[in-house]
Amino acid sequence: MKHSLIKAFILVAAVLFVAQSCSTYRNINYMQDLQADKETKIEINKGILIQPKDLISIIVSSRSPEIASMFNLPIVAFQAANSANYSASQSILGYSVDNDGCITFPVLGKIYVAGMNRWELADKIKQMLVESDLIKDPVVTVAFMNFKVSVMGEVAAPGTYTIDGDKITILEALSLARDLTIFGRRDNVAVIREQNGVRTTYQVDLRSTDLFNSPAYYLQQNDIIYVTPNKVKAGQSTINENTTKSAAFWVSVGSFLTTVATLIATLAR
Repeated sequence: MKHSLIKAFILVAAVLFVAQSCSTYRNINYMQDLQADKETKIEINKGILIQPKDLISIIVSSRSPEIASMFNLPIVAFQAANSANYSASQSILGYSVDNDGCITFPVLGKIYVAGMNRWELADKIKQMLVESDLIKDPVVTVAFMNFKVSVMGEVAAPGTYTIDGDKITILEALSLARDLTIFGRRDNVAVIREQNGVRTTYQVDLRSTDLFNSPAYYLQQNDIIYVTPNKVKAGQSTINENTTKSAAFWVSVGSFLTTVATLIATLAR
């Protein structure tokens, strides 16, 4: 009888261990349905689009620098204090996009830029300069100066990150934040986006390759990523705050210990 109880106890423990392992795999691993050696067509990403309140730099170059300089904002010098030492730096002034989606460009005047990516705007300004017979060989370079995303919740390094270039995915942003903690829910990552006067929240499941098709896979400027805590972290918070739920937790612990003690006493007979 004793040996039967021991075998039963070991079997139950093994089943619980396997079930817990499977549950952990389903909850933690990313892109669980990813298939090796399978090719998937990637949709061309236009990059981030210019919006009101963006800050962009526009530089015009030419074989005639004197002519091109009249279309460029001045470079300003400033000093930054650092441990009682001052370091001189230079920065290019940028164009602030107004609430109507326009910038005021030297000589050309007001230009509507909202909804364009940086290449489209560069082509438009180049065309306007040539058609106005202002420069024959302009080279126009456009760059974003305030592209940033914020990562909050259950990640190792939450914060606001400035992005170089004009393309970043949600996976890259989470990598900047040093990945999710063990307490972050992989199935419920929210991306909050404000665009064209509308705030939209997308829910992304990192466990599925469907995330590649989400509108939130490629991030836009000022997106906020929020990683929801799982039940374990929520339970810890409840215990630490000593709320009524903590009493239920300790009752469960006491019940479990009583069951274990009863089983040990039975086996010892």
